[in-house]
Amino acid sequence: MSSRGLPGFLRRSRRWNDFEDEDDDAADNEADNDNKGDEKEDLDQDANQRQCQELSGSNEPSHLLNASLQFLQPSAPTGPSTGDIAPSNNNSISSSSKDHPNEDQTPADDITDKQTDDQSLSTIGDYDPTTGENLSFRSMTAPPSTSVGRSSSKVGYRELQFEKLLSHNVVKLSELRKIGWNGIPCQYRGMVWKILLGYLPANASRRQQTLERKRAEYKEAIRQHYDIDDDSRTLQEQETLRQVLVDVPRTAPDVPLFRNEKIKRSLARLLYTWAMRHPASSYVQGINDLATPLFAVFLADDYEGEDVQDGSVMVVLSEERLDEVEADVYWCLTNILAGIQDHYTADQPGVQRMVMRLQELVNRIDGGLCDHIDSVGIQFMQFAFKWMNCLLLREFNLQCVIRLWDTYISEENGNGFEDFHIYVCAAFLCQFSSQLQEMQFDELFQFMQAVPTEDWGETEIEMLLSQAYVLSTLFGGSDAHLTSHGRQPLGPLM
Repeated sequence: MSSRGLPGFLRRSRRWNDFEDEDDDAADNEADNDNKGDEKEDLDQDANQRQCQELSGSNEPSHLLNASLQFLQPSAPTGPSTGDIAPSNNNSISSSSKDHPNEDQTPADDITDKQTDDQSLSTIGDYDPTTGENLSFRSMTAPPSTSVGRSSSKVGYRELQFEKLLSHNVVKLSELRKIGWNGIPCQYRGMVWKILLGYLPANASRRQQTLERKRAEYKEAIRQHYDIDDDSRTLQEQETLRQVLVDVPRTAPDVPLFRNEKIKRSLARLLYTWAMRHPASSYVQGINDLATPLFAVFLADDYEGEDVQDGSVMVVLSEERLDEVEADVYWCLTNILAGIQDHYTADQPGVQRMVMRLQELVNRIDGGLCDHIDSVGIQFMQFAFKWMNCLLLREFNLQCVIRLWDTYISEENGNGFEDFHIYVCAAFLCQFSSQLQEMQFDELFQFMQAVPTEDWGETEIEMLLSQAYVLSTLFGGSDAHLTSHGRQPLGPLM
């Protein structure tokens, strides 16, 4: 299929043409020098790359393109199957393996792939501008229960892209966002997150100095706000500390890392310190969840992802290194919260605004689902509030959240945690449209309190991101999603 066969917006999209022209032979030669025994993998990778080029018209591969094409054209033959498919492991941080074809696929894998294709549904093809509905969302089913395991340690094409870009004296942030949107390899994730979140400068010569200064500043803030006698705290400060100490043990209960006493202490210190330094926002339950991906990723800079999440790393982790990670988490969390500050002020107007926008968007793309939810007496605020307050951290395992955040952090203008998050929530809700419309109040309410995503892996998250991107392309930057043909708008944006 040539690029002419794709919808116009995909041909124009930065997502599907998000890599600059590079010399493929040079990249292959560099990989061969480091991995002389990997010639067969390089050949397979080149084949996969050429297939992506043919589909997208781009000179470089994008593994989300394959996922999006499967979503947009379910009846078409699928591309190369994902590599290293493994049972779901909630205690691992996996990087995507979709760039590598599975050389050992069995007939059973073919059957599984076909079943997956049958469950895929087209979005663009079923969009009806006359009626104002996207009909495919009405019949979407939950994605197949497939989880991608940790990718091979062998250096691949995407790893070389990140290595080359990060080796520059001054990193081009726009290029880093482009390649980061599709997922970031584990070994580069910590550095990329710190740069894109504005914690580390793009200029490599200034990074060490910045780290030392910011870590020293955080250490001083701990001395001023946390390491003091309780008698020196006001009643409000004592209440804030009490709430933090109540929430910390509840944080990520399924991840052994966050049951470690040292991690609990670090989490409590940084949350309380953040609250004291941001009195206009103060601490709100849910902020504690937002620190968990940062801890896992920054600890993984030194250790394998599996060792991080299962907590075994704490046996060998030095106090000095933990203090450094704690400071890094504090500053990156501060920068994330700065972009969604009104989510955590009095009455949380930012969260309420996002819930309203979600309801308006779902009303536009799947009016039947929106009507059914309303008819059984459930309000969006009852289930979507925590989606906005905790940014879906309680809906997915940590592996999935980290992959989701790769894209959020790579979104332009820092809008990933607000604007794009709304489209992700809409795509997520509409995944289960047909099931939800068969439920009454009790069953639907219980379903929304614990959406069955325990078997989700990076494959499902990347499909969700593809669907969210389609929605953002259709409705982003316009008021089209605020009204439906034949419907009254649910209310203006706040």
